[in-house]
Amino acid sequence: MEGETFLWLMRHAVVDGVAGTIHLPEAPADLGDHMQFDALRRLLPQNAASYASPSQRTVDTARALGLDPILVPEFGEQDFGDWTGQRHDALAAAGGDAYAQFWNDPARARPPGGESFEEQVSRVRQGLAQIPAGPAILVVHSGTIRAALCIALDLAPEAALRFVIDPLSLTRIDRLASGWRVLSVNQRAG
Repeated sequence: MEGETFLWLMRHAVVDGVAGTIHLPEAPADLGDHMQFDALRRLLPQNAASYASPSQRTVDTARALGLDPILVPEFGEQDFGDWTGQRHDALAAAGGDAYAQFWNDPARARPPGGESFEEQVSRVRQGLAQIPAGPAILVVHSGTIRAALCIALDLAPEAALRFVIDPLSLTRIDRLASGWRVLSVNQRAG
């Protein structure tokens, strides 16, 4: 890709739903933190292209920031397959081996009917390749941001899972002619 790309990666707002749930793509965002949204708007570049995963919570967050994002399926959260819509504590209490085994190698293990984080990294790499030179805002998921950091820092997938990415946090990375540059991770506005 020609030119340099400057990326503002923003995690969506908290999901308006039950905490501890592996949320469905249709789960909406809680947009009630108006002060946080105002502070974030001040950190974002003017006239940048904007992108989001197709999930409702990312689209809600992008629109609350005044953006009209292009939806990029490759930026979706990791697909947890049969576990999507279920609570983590219920899955653990069910006593099934699949859930316990998954957490032994969460970077490479695949939930039933889902994808591994390693597969998500490959998908995010394809999505990033679609972003042209210039400034771009991506409103995405914590896993998507970890995947982008995995790519930028050339990390093993299990190492990228160590990053904390809070709701409504900002991560800044640039794709330069000479390689990637990381400016900040999990920055909170205000």
